[in-house]
Amino acid sequence: MIETIRGQNLLSLNDLSKDAIIEILNEAESFVEVNERAIKKVPALKGRVVASLFFEESTRTRLSFETAAKRLSADVLSLAVASSSVKKGESLRDTIATVDALGIDAVVLRHASSGAAEQVSRYVPHVRVVNAGDGQHQHPTQGLLDAFTIRQTLAERRGLDPIASGATLFEGLKVLIVGDIRHSRVARSDIAAYTTLGAEVRVAGPPTLLPQSVAQWGATLAPNFEEALRWADVVGLLRLQRERGTESFVPTLNEYTTTFGLTQERASLLKPGALIMHPGPMNRGVEVDSKVADGPQAIIRRQVSNGVPVRMAVLYLSIAGLGRAK
Repeated sequence: MIETIRGQNLLSLNDLSKDAIIEILNEAESFVEVNERAIKKVPALKGRVVASLFFEESTRTRLSFETAAKRLSADVLSLAVASSSVKKGESLRDTIATVDALGIDAVVLRHASSGAAEQVSRYVPHVRVVNAGDGQHQHPTQGLLDAFTIRQTLAERRGLDPIASGATLFEGLKVLIVGDIRHSRVARSDIAAYTTLGAEVRVAGPPTLLPQSVAQWGATLAPNFEEALRWADVVGLLRLQRERGTESFVPTLNEYTTTFGLTQERASLLKPGALIMHPGPMNRGVEVDSKVADGPQAIIRRQVSNGVPVRMAVLYLSIAGLGRAK
């Protein structure tokens, strides 16, 4: 297990110990204050160069990473894949070699192929690689920001210092993840983060959207969705991923909503203090009713805003640990 990501790649949360995750969450707390300043910038990575390579479309993750790098005073090279040589058939290896030749310290990579981030880390071992989502494998910073958001929210409610609380707020926490578990790198990353920190995780969804063995992920299957809603302290909803053919795994979207959508009626089953989360983008009226998504129990907007300080923490720890800038 990796005990710290200082000077290391971040490829998967399955690789990280509890201490490593807590270190990132604690570091992110210091960057929350930076994002609340009038001038939202610190010189922590001045002189460093971060390449933002997104081979899949993204809004939240890409903007969040690029904002994080700039607020740390790093220079950002952003590859627009639609107008790059990738469209002409250039291999991932050659693309990375070209970008590396420009002089970079880190690569933030999103790619449709599982394992792409690990492969890139082998191509350029002198460069730190941060996985921003690879195929159906992992999306580590989403798992980290979800854990950060839960800890932050629970600490505020209980009047606690989140850093002093460490992982204690997750001990015995009951988390239900609902939806397309089978294709979701967010589900894999969330489960890894939550269980490492001490939470109990159950999953629910149509049988066709569940993996063959949920137990291998560290979670258990919820046999009854409504009962699981009553049980949960946190409900994490997942998007039906149309680009991955999810719709072919359910008869109709309306039937999915009828059986597993978080409608207003189902939301009334939740504990008064239960939290509702969604990594976005949401299919309103499919996974969740709009009034529920905008209601007082939903912390979805906080998840988006927390993406920047968490990714600042990841970039800072990973890159600054390399030592002197080039």
